[in-house]
Amino acid sequence: MPQPNDLSRSLVALDQDSTLITVVEMSQSSWLVGGMLPGIERQPRKKLEPSPERLLALLHRWRDEAVKAGRNITRIALAFEAGRDGFWLARWLEARGVEAHVIHPSSVAVSREHRRAKTDRLDTALLKRAFLGWLRGERGHCSMARIPTIAEEDAKRPNRERECLVRERTRIVNRIKGTLARLGIRDFRPTLRKSAERLATLHTPEGSLLPPNVSAELQRDLARLGFVVSQIKEIEKARLQRLEQHPETGPHAMVRLLARVVGVGIETADMLVHEMLSRPLGDRKAVARYAGLTGSPDESGAKRREQGLARAGNARVRRGMIQLAWRFLLFQKQSALAQWYRARTGDSRTGTRKTMIVALARKLLIALWRFVTTGETLEGVILRPAA
Repeated sequence: MPQPNDLSRSLVALDQDSTLITVVEMSQSSWLVGGMLPGIERQPRKKLEPSPERLLALLHRWRDEAVKAGRNITRIALAFEAGRDGFWLARWLEARGVEAHVIHPSSVAVSREHRRAKTDRLDTALLKRAFLGWLRGERGHCSMARIPTIAEEDAKRPNRERECLVRERTRIVNRIKGTLARLGIRDFRPTLRKSAERLATLHTPEGSLLPPNVSAELQRDLARLGFVVSQIKEIEKARLQRLEQHPETGPHAMVRLLARVVGVGIETADMLVHEMLSRPLGDRKAVARYAGLTGSPDESGAKRREQGLARAGNARVRRGMIQLAWRFLLFQKQSALAQWYRARTGDSRTGTRKTMIVALARKLLIALWRFVTTGETLEGVILRPAA
């Protein structure tokens, strides 16, 4: 099967007389399947309930129809857009002899009309044209997502769950502080160990105790906060145990190597490795593009301007790298990258610093990618001693 991100591999003649081409428009309640059957002029469509077995049976039925029409079907190629359903269907179909591809939704060109007709039938036809062009090796029709293994998908879950829990912790803390601020109390810290005991002794500026309903609400919020904090600690403890049990296997070795860089913690290293660095990326441009740290120029005639970040890549990696870039300037002041940044922000203008921090994040990500994949040294960067 051609690799999705290597178009040169798909530059093979598409034998439409022996290839059954199908696309699936997936929604939460139904799947609309559209096909192109060799030897049959009509292009059938069929709406199914979300069932892989029924989809496979439909593909086999269409294959039999093409065989009856005198065609020898040697290839069934199917595509659908990446979305809520993930990649499980592609893995399931490939295990049963169907060539499955997952299309990047943003790579399919659509009409720019303000109010364009949009139905499952029209979307299926659009996907069919884009997929057919991609199979022929024509550039620009669409791009395909790499289908990860279930182990690769599972490795991302702890970091993503922790990110959700941290947001939940912040939300609960802000709600507690907001409730107390309405009563004139601003010096209460919900994250302290004995915050629940101190809550019972709080007084408003008028000298009265907290109202009973407010006190009960805050006690429940503190209990919820304690539960969320305990889950965060549980995830962090489990990650350290995995690193200790399998220190030299695959991504774990990358995490340990990346965490040796002063300023990069285990959490950041784990996120970068499982979200990006363990992926088979071809070159530095692919690295920057996947993180969404490339520019989006707008040039037309004499007009030349930069629209800012493309933001088409992995948002978690992009946010993490921009935060890491600021931290890198504090912990790695003598590194070549930090000196490069300071040489270009000598005017101390806020706008220049914010623009150049993105460029630093891009350069730093490429340097870290080379460090963990090829062993290329980081010039001037301080490393912790190997464990």
